[in-house]
Amino acid sequence: MAIKIEGNWYSGLAFDVHTVSSTHLGVDEFGHHRFENTRSEMGELVYQLKYRSDRSHLPKIVELLNGINGIENFDYIVPIPPTNKKRAFQPVELIAHALGKCRHVDVWQGLITNEGDEELKGISDPVERVERLQTAIKIVKGADIAGKKILLVDDLYRSGTTLRVATDLLYRIGKAEKVSVLTMTKTRSNQ
Repeated sequence: MAIKIEGNWYSGLAFDVHTVSSTHLGVDEFGHHRFENTRSEMGELVYQLKYRSDRSHLPKIVELLNGINGIENFDYIVPIPPTNKKRAFQPVELIAHALGKCRHVDVWQGLITNEGDEELKGISDPVERVERLQTAIKIVKGADIAGKKILLVDDLYRSGTTLRVATDLLYRIGKAEKVSVLTMTKTRSNQ
């Protein structure tokens, strides 16, 4: 169901929405809102990989992405660095490497780093989000990507702030020729 996503990048695409429906179930004993979600096929695969640590879904994710033309024309696939560094493995990095292997494109893990240590989901002020990300996200020193075509890969597009900050760095500091964005899913709202 490819969804075009707009930003400061050359082109952007989310493979599908993350959830197709969500029902609020109430608030639990810890004060957290609970929902019953129905996810898209890609949304469920990403959920199982990311939150259930089930790597068996990785081949199906890449298989679904095979319908996207042009990935093989990039010089590098670059995974967006994780905020939660405590996971046993990083799902976006796994997806990027599997996709790169399938499409014969080099993956440059670590080209962009995230020196921040907090999730930004709880920050609703867009200006504050950008400021924190501009402080946290860096391009590795000495990276030679001038004139290169970069595909940034992330699992979920919510507001696009992280992707915009990373794209800006790749253009402004890295002098990349073209930066495009591919996410597995997109939230139904941009909150």
